[in-house]
Amino acid sequence: MILVTGGAGFIGANFVIDWLAATGEPVVNLDKLTYAGNLGNLAPLEGDARHVFVRGDIGDPALVPQLLATHRPRAVVNFAAESHVDRSIHGPAAFIETNVAATFRLLESVRGYCAALDGAARERFRFLQVSTDEVYGSLGPQDPAFSETTAYAPNSPYSASKAASDHLVRAWHHTYGLPALTTNCSNNYGPRQFPEKLIPLMIVNALAGKPLPVYGDGANVRDWLYVGDHCGAIRAVLERGRPGEVYNVGGGAEMRNIDVVKAICATLARLAPGRDYAAQIEFVRDRPGHDRRYAIDARKIGRELGWSPAETFATGLERTVRWYLDNAQWLASVQSGDYQRWIAQQYATSPAAAD
Repeated sequence: MILVTGGAGFIGANFVIDWLAATGEPVVNLDKLTYAGNLGNLAPLEGDARHVFVRGDIGDPALVPQLLATHRPRAVVNFAAESHVDRSIHGPAAFIETNVAATFRLLESVRGYCAALDGAARERFRFLQVSTDEVYGSLGPQDPAFSETTAYAPNSPYSASKAASDHLVRAWHHTYGLPALTTNCSNNYGPRQFPEKLIPLMIVNALAGKPLPVYGDGANVRDWLYVGDHCGAIRAVLERGRPGEVYNVGGGAEMRNIDVVKAICATLARLAPGRDYAAQIEFVRDRPGHDRRYAIDARKIGRELGWSPAETFATGLERTVRWYLDNAQWLASVQSGDYQRWIAQQYATSPAAAD
């Protein structure tokens, strides 16, 4: 049994589905079900006795110890986080609460649980913190890619809050002996991603005949990682990673934002012909503090754990676009309520998507 936090969100839900398919090991899934947490993401697991869903907060000092004592997981995988840069600019308080304060309380709950385990169970137990390459800051065009020893230099409230939580995890390992690992991943994309992020928003807007808003000159560079490959990397780190270590996870697919949007248009032109999608591209005012380039050096996880991505950007994008075309009901369910209020607020300032 493992405990997954934030397992109704984009990466978390894909991980839970992938984990059960790959290992069959039961999962307790704790999620607060904020705007991006969606039980519809977990529809493939309906009726599956190996999956226990609990609605709750990772910072709840009563609930989390109760779940740990009841289910006695051998590992905790922490996906729970506020993760959208633009939202952090408009309202940083929620990011500090979830990514820093609530993560601290989660660590304290896990520390107490781990300390009470017997020798063999304690030796086997792991806490895995799922983080981001954004904690490293921004790279110049010729700078080497982020490695596990790159100094943290976060530039947004989101990345600063994730950097803080990473530092807490590191400190709890070194001070208290918590057997913790951290992964820092590049930009994920794939099925079930909330459509405020670049790739799903471009797909949604393109199909609706709306503008495809691109920040600034569109030359910001990101390394793109298919979410299924990320799930495989997390499994590898959980199974074979060394406690106290950090593992960078990247897709080996650096691309400018404008080229990503053009690739989406070309893929849609093949799979859903009938419109000149590229004609919908519009350049809009850049967002504050927009990091210019991210790139991940993933050689350590390849060398030590034998992981490498299975998807290229082209094959991953094809799978992603097909999923959105085939899941109109899921898309309609998330394009209401809080999502629409967010879009209205964001479009009133700079109508682009986070990358």
